[in-house]
Amino acid sequence: MGAGHGHRLFFHEHSRIHRAPAHLKLLVLVGFMLLVVATPHSWYPAYAAYLGVVLTVILVSRVPVPYIVRRMVVEVPFVVFALLIPFVATGPRVDVLGMSVSEPGLLAAWGLLAKATLGVMASLTLAATTEPVDLLRGLRTLRVPDLLVQIMSFMIRYLDVVTGEWSRMVVAMRSRGCEPRSPRHWPAMAKSLGALFIRSFERGERVHLAMLSRGYTGSMPE
Repeated sequence: MGAGHGHRLFFHEHSRIHRAPAHLKLLVLVGFMLLVVATPHSWYPAYAAYLGVVLTVILVSRVPVPYIVRRMVVEVPFVVFALLIPFVATGPRVDVLGMSVSEPGLLAAWGLLAKATLGVMASLTLAATTEPVDLLRGLRTLRVPDLLVQIMSFMIRYLDVVTGEWSRMVVAMRSRGCEPRSPRHWPAMAKSLGALFIRSFERGERVHLAMLSRGYTGSMPE
């Protein structure tokens, strides 16, 4: 399975964003995120401008907005954490929808949610407009340590293998009356995840031995 075979985030198009060099897109993404993180929470017009920039890039890339929105489910943990901040933070209290919440907590929650959303949208846009192989070439162009690039390469290559194995394990659990979403069966799911980790580790050892037997010396051929 090649690196591009299982990449489900990439959206095939022929826009200018797709054709842009991968290392340039990586630099723009890092610079954009540093700018977003450094922006104070109270600069609301700046966040509106950042959102406008991200949406403009998405429109230019011709990637459907719903395509990006559906994949923003990865942001759910940040959303839950942001919603809890106003209730646990200290400071002056204000009433919101009949509930007493911390005013500094509200500002902190807004900042976390806004920055996380912009970061997820920008990262998904990069993934939707850049093939994994091109991303790896871009990292090499930027002189990222070769060992890190190799680790990312194998992660992309075997991600579908591991997720496919986990899907089969879930089917087997459900066929035996075990529902992974039920808290009563979470111990069984934890054991299954542990078994999957061990299998993945052992697979990595076998792949490494196979590479050594074929002349691997610490660097991958182009």
